[in-house]
Amino acid sequence: MSASPSVPAEADYVIVGGGTAGLVLAARLSEDPKTSVVVLEAGKDMTQDPRVNIPALWTSLMGSEVDWQYQTSPQAALGDRCIKEPQGKLLGGSSGINGQAFIAPSKAGIDAWSKLGATSWTWEALQPFYKKSYTLQLPDETTQEHIGLSWLDKDNHGSSGPLKVSFPAVAQDPLSKAWVETFESTGYGLTSDPFSGDSTGGYSIMASVDAETKTRSYAALGYGLPAMQRPDVHIITEALVHKILFKPTSETDDVTATGVETMIQGELHQIIAKREVILSAGALNTPKLLELSGIGNASILRQFNIPVVVDNPNVGENLQDHLMTGISFEVVEGVHTGDPLLRQEPTALQAAMQLYTEHQTGPMASGGVQSGAYMPVRGFDGPQGSQDSMATYMDRFLAQPDNRQNAIREIFAQPKAPTCSNVMFLAQANLHESGKSFVGQDLLPGNFLSLGLIQSMPFSRGHVHISSADPSDKPAIDPRYLSHPLDLDLFSRNLLDLERLHMAEPLARFLKPNGRRNHPDAFLTDLDSAKRYIRDTATTTYHSCGTAAMLPTESGGVVDERLRVYGTTNLRVCDASIFPLIPAANIMSTVYAVAERAADLIKSEAGK
Repeated sequence: MSASPSVPAEADYVIVGGGTAGLVLAARLSEDPKTSVVVLEAGKDMTQDPRVNIPALWTSLMGSEVDWQYQTSPQAALGDRCIKEPQGKLLGGSSGINGQAFIAPSKAGIDAWSKLGATSWTWEALQPFYKKSYTLQLPDETTQEHIGLSWLDKDNHGSSGPLKVSFPAVAQDPLSKAWVETFESTGYGLTSDPFSGDSTGGYSIMASVDAETKTRSYAALGYGLPAMQRPDVHIITEALVHKILFKPTSETDDVTATGVETMIQGELHQIIAKREVILSAGALNTPKLLELSGIGNASILRQFNIPVVVDNPNVGENLQDHLMTGISFEVVEGVHTGDPLLRQEPTALQAAMQLYTEHQTGPMASGGVQSGAYMPVRGFDGPQGSQDSMATYMDRFLAQPDNRQNAIREIFAQPKAPTCSNVMFLAQANLHESGKSFVGQDLLPGNFLSLGLIQSMPFSRGHVHISSADPSDKPAIDPRYLSHPLDLDLFSRNLLDLERLHMAEPLARFLKPNGRRNHPDAFLTDLDSAKRYIRDTATTTYHSCGTAAMLPTESGGVVDERLRVYGTTNLRVCDASIFPLIPAANIMSTVYAVAERAADLIKSEAGK
């Protein structure tokens, strides 16, 4: 697989960003043989790189040459720590460097998009496009029983999509079985198939891993490779787009994009878009390119002497992300975890690679996490009065909520509504280091199991803007993590629930009583100790979104329901930046679904 060496002068569609969404668009739009497409990707083609293809090596990509290596400004609520924000800089984008978790959002969360103003974007409208993007590969019946897949409803899942999605082949792993049984024993067995859109409880997580080859399945292979075989598709890597070009117009008319200016192999090129320019550069780079092109807050643009094309102060605002923390517990003797691999012990590495190379099995064959749960906060999830008590609790922190905060409040106020996700990671996680990834580098001896906690829908909002007029400069990123007081309080209550979880059977029998933990403050006793631990350890889950929101302009919008940028006739955005509200789960599956639906919308307009 190799990108096109030639630089075409024009194409019907010029797509900026050959990542998760951009390659979906390239593949689907070019299904019409009369349609020409150019994709411009700043990163390299890494489809032959074992770090990308071997599922367990994903953490080695953080901070590498295939990561944009962005970081935030100091975060006041996190002890002024600067949080690293990995973003994929390679063909396939972040689908090529992430932990491969393929997780469903909630129906209520997607329906909130419609209630906020994107009226045609409902769960009912979007669900078919989740299914369109992937093929679910089920394990054998023994493994299905072991990891508790009785909840699975095949009608909720894809059977012919380009991506391959599977469950971890962990029949030999007692912890995955114990995870499911522990939630069942505590009254939180999975209520329904997560891809039904309405689910609470513990379960085994799907991953974008090809069950046959035990390699990462991602946008570059599933969508990019088929598209690249078509004569009118040119996918150009190592192409840094500088700006979008516009046709001169009067002040009262919407502007028309004529193409883009891009640097390829040291030469500046202009590529003409005969129909549309589509920005799919991701939640941190899409607003950057809009601003470099003159679309954004006029005061920011003038600060860097950029001519104002469309004055829209919403560009780069509404930044949302899921924070994560967790506690690592020492396991009993005889339980095998991934700690020797994290410590890069030669014997363990050799054995794992031999298993993978010869049998496509072992720890190298699985991605980041295999076990998860959608969980409500305890104390507000009882059979009676839970809705009122949760609403009353939230209202203490929500004096003047905006529309988006009200939408989250409405979701969380429902009985047993998940306010967080739990995950299990079979190794230690030293979050307090703020290193290149959550696994840390200052690793303890011994074997650990980590129970992770991820926010569901944060109330806090941040922003990302250009730091200069130079396209090669990094953007200024300020997520304003935990800036809304309800986020810290709710997150802390969820964290205290991990103390209850690790003492529940059968999970507890695998953990050493009074065993070591990964951090001196990880022995939580009350809400204050939980808050202190979060401030010291919380980090990103790499789910930035919302910075070019699909909302009415008066509500903070940058694009309309057909993903067209306000003030333009033929410039669209299609990536996680258009999410009005962050999904209550890993965002990759939703990026694929949005891109699949966007392709249908664009094709329907082109046919008129």
